[in-house]
Amino acid sequence: MKTDPVTFEVLRNAFVSVAEEMGASLVLTAFSPNIKERRDCSAAVFDAQGRMVSQAEHIPVHLGAMPESVKAALNKFPQDSWREGDVVILNDPFEGGTHLPDITLISPVFTSEELAGFVANRAHHADVGGKAPGSMPGDSTEIYQEGIRIPPLKLIDGGALNEELWSMLLANVRTPQERQGDIRAQLAANTTGIRRFQSILQKYGAPRVSVFLKDLLIYSRRRMLQQLAKMPKGSYLFTDRLDDDGITEEPVEIKVKVTLGRKQIIFDFSGTSPQRQGNVNATLAVTLSTSYYVLRSITDPTIPPNSGCYEPLTVIAQLGSLLNPSPPAAVSAGNVETSQRIVDCLFGALAQALPDRIPAASQGTMNNLIIGGLVPGTNRAFTFYETIGGGLGARPTKDGIDGIHSHMTNTMNTPIEALETSYPLRVQRYHLIPGSGGKGRFQGGLGIRRDIEILADQATVSIQSERRRYAPWGLQGGMPGRKGVNQRWRNGKWEELPSKITFTASRGEIVSIQTPGGGGFGKPKRRRRSDK
Repeated sequence: MKTDPVTFEVLRNAFVSVAEEMGASLVLTAFSPNIKERRDCSAAVFDAQGRMVSQAEHIPVHLGAMPESVKAALNKFPQDSWREGDVVILNDPFEGGTHLPDITLISPVFTSEELAGFVANRAHHADVGGKAPGSMPGDSTEIYQEGIRIPPLKLIDGGALNEELWSMLLANVRTPQERQGDIRAQLAANTTGIRRFQSILQKYGAPRVSVFLKDLLIYSRRRMLQQLAKMPKGSYLFTDRLDDDGITEEPVEIKVKVTLGRKQIIFDFSGTSPQRQGNVNATLAVTLSTSYYVLRSITDPTIPPNSGCYEPLTVIAQLGSLLNPSPPAAVSAGNVETSQRIVDCLFGALAQALPDRIPAASQGTMNNLIIGGLVPGTNRAFTFYETIGGGLGARPTKDGIDGIHSHMTNTMNTPIEALETSYPLRVQRYHLIPGSGGKGRFQGGLGIRRDIEILADQATVSIQSERRRYAPWGLQGGMPGRKGVNQRWRNGKWEELPSKITFTASRGEIVSIQTPGGGGFGKPKRRRRSDK
């Protein structure tokens, strides 16, 4: 049985809609501003073998890593052990996760008594315990300092909630009511996905859908191979670096050799720095996720993103290195900061092969800001978390975009009204930074300045950021973007802060995050009025 073209396209879009509706359900029912306002969450659909078949256009670093989470869940719970009503929870970075705040829920989908597939979603929780509010301390040196570590476990077994596990999770976080609300929203999202998946099975029949899912993976693989066949063959090298690891000021190098072949593309990260003492280590799931993103970015965006699409890609990252660390390495910044530098490194190499397709470096950081403490006059804890946009790198034919999240993140900002309503914080300044984009025939996008005043008596502030030391690079003669700056206002003056730090602040202090601009493309003297 082969799927006819019309039915194929109908079913392809139907499965994308499953993931999109899961995401909408999660956003609409979540408690925390980080999910309901910033939409720091993602959803995807998998076949019975755990291969990703469709995804929503959510967060790249989530989506590319989620197949590793499903694989870890199936290693722990083989196919024949799943029952209707099961939900597996996990966040362990060394078992398919990214960093501890990202919690993944996986649910099976059944038709009659037969396993037809899985639905999964991942959401960033504003706190999962650890040494500092927000679970992303700027100075962590081992994963135990970053929060509660959850291997693949059944949160719901055959429809029955595991009350002991539930109680243990909520007892280990600073904001249990918010965590409870967000996890229940994730459960609701999976329930939505199950119903929509089952409605497709009922309409088209399980055998027909099973054949379609296999055909979809083959189709994506074939189209990816067609794209690779058009690319110039050869190997291309590039090296980029992180500012530091949060513990020492020694730069952290990432090296890659990209090899383009007729039926294969290889990203070889041999020679990259060994895993570091600080938290910039990126688990293999993150490295794979970033590699998938780059592969999709340089090829046809209409190729359905699924496991078949990524089959021609081989990623080499040595165990014990920065991009495939061994436990108990600290990893909280690997997901958000190192992932961005992997993108820069891969694009730097590919710019040599595809100069008319690769943009200059974007801001290269997510500018993570976490502020936590007690709400004044109460014993109630709060934890604020957000990432802040910056400049997009200039493109071969266009300027970069101002003040936007780029590459491995795809979140929105936290509206000032939502921020000030939910937390004892006040936004003092929020604007684009003039002149922060790199000059060129096409100029880099502008960075953002966001200043937040603390209204709590005392608060713990954590920052994980990058490109404070090494600016986003330009291409083809374009100038680099402006480096980012972190500052703290206290005792009547501004103090400059490092790229990664955790400190205690008092009422009235202000934290200023000034994000990098994007690099420029082409020589500035070639800029024309019509290019603007």
